[in-house]
Amino acid sequence: QIPKPEPEFLAALENQTVTQGRDIVFTCVVNHLSSYKVAWIKSDSKAILAINTHMVAQNPRLEVTHNGHNTWKLKVHNVQKSDAGTYMCQINTDPMRSQLGVLNVVIPPDILPDNESAEGSGISIEGGIIRLKCKAVGVPDPTVSWRREDGKNIVLRHEGGREKAVKSFDGEVLTLTNVQRTDMGIYFCIARNGIPPLISKRFEVIVHFHPLISVTNQLLASPIARDVVMQCEVQASPKAMNHWMRDTGEKIISSDKYVMEELQKNEYSLQMNLRIRNIERRDIGGYICTSSNALGKAEGTVRLQGKVD
Repeated sequence: QIPKPEPEFLAALENQTVTQGRDIVFTCVVNHLSSYKVAWIKSDSKAILAINTHMVAQNPRLEVTHNGHNTWKLKVHNVQKSDAGTYMCQINTDPMRSQLGVLNVVIPPDILPDNESAEGSGISIEGGIIRLKCKAVGVPDPTVSWRREDGKNIVLRHEGGREKAVKSFDGEVLTLTNVQRTDMGIYFCIARNGIPPLISKRFEVIVHFHPLISVTNQLLASPIARDVVMQCEVQASPKAMNHWMRDTGEKIISSDKYVMEELQKNEYSLQMNLRIRNIERRDIGGYICTSSNALGKAEGTVRLQGKVD
């Protein structure tokens, strides 16, 4: 009598790397199985998952199929992090025969909400400290980097006044010390671990300081019956109340005679313009631009003198 051939594996179990949420299949090909059985085992936990096509594990995401010939498949649907590990296709011969395949589960980065600080912002007076935190999770562990939205450098200031300007900063916590108005704006933390998609979170950095006014042209000369435009450059944060007055103390109200406009330059700078139409003798004199916020007040003076055409 010819001895029956022993069961044998025709192909190795392939290792799998998959993003969480996808499906995977381990394929086990066995010839000459005869009355022996094929079992699937999670070998790191020793849990028997299935014997032939009978499911043992109470896991609705697992499924075993057999093509009626020599191919057995273990399907894992909607793969989770807990599914990672080593899987065994085993035949109950004596000694038993088995093959191993490893499932690696990767997870795209995610940024955890920060419960400690105001979500997505950092506020300080000038000279203070702002800490922005960005805690990221994923498999493999993500790296976190910081950039400014406008492409400007991030300025890191150290003891003794040393400064370092960088396009991007690596780390979960970005600490801005001795903050200046030039640090204001939108910052992004970006988490990446090589598994798409990368993820980012937006932070707004706000620096408060008392108003500052500079007047480029302090003396204007204009013929009678012409128009003239006065300009004051204002820096303030939080946003200031701005107005014009005569040096006699008379507040200037917007009218056909006086046209006022504010041109925003950036988060904290604007230009105050006062257009005086059709100048008369009584318009000659001093004009004061004032700017005030919760931290203080500033003013600048422009003198208008008449000139003979």
